[in-house]
Amino acid sequence: MAESRRPLPRPTPETQHFWDGTRERELRLQRCDACSQVYFPPRPFCPACASRKVSVFAASGRGTLYSYVINHRAPPGSGFEPPYSIAVVELDEGPRMMTNIVGVPQTPEALQLDMPVEAVYEDFTDQITLPFFRPLEAS
Repeated sequence: MAESRRPLPRPTPETQHFWDGTRERELRLQRCDACSQVYFPPRPFCPACASRKVSVFAASGRGTLYSYVINHRAPPGSGFEPPYSIAVVELDEGPRMMTNIVGVPQTPEALQLDMPVEAVYEDFTDQITLPFFRPLEAS
């Protein structure tokens, strides 16, 4: 497991399915049973129609780099090693999520908008595994 002072999420009953999924190396999203909207972050109702009839499903774990910023200064004691990217990935299923891009130099030349990415996972505790994204290898 990664040794870090990085702040970690605290799962709630509404988000537990997501954190259980990341521990099993999969992204779990929610889909509204009433209007079919797929959404993130987790919540007990659909943000489009407010229905409480929602289902959880395993997403592909793939998407594209939508936006990013390269941070060259980590807050003191944060556990982050600069430079690191703070990114928004648009998942193939539609929602966008904030994350970090890993496995590539943290430069504008390496972090190309719209590049395909895939989820990778890092265990931080027995309960928390964080999802990150890396460039998708060309097949």
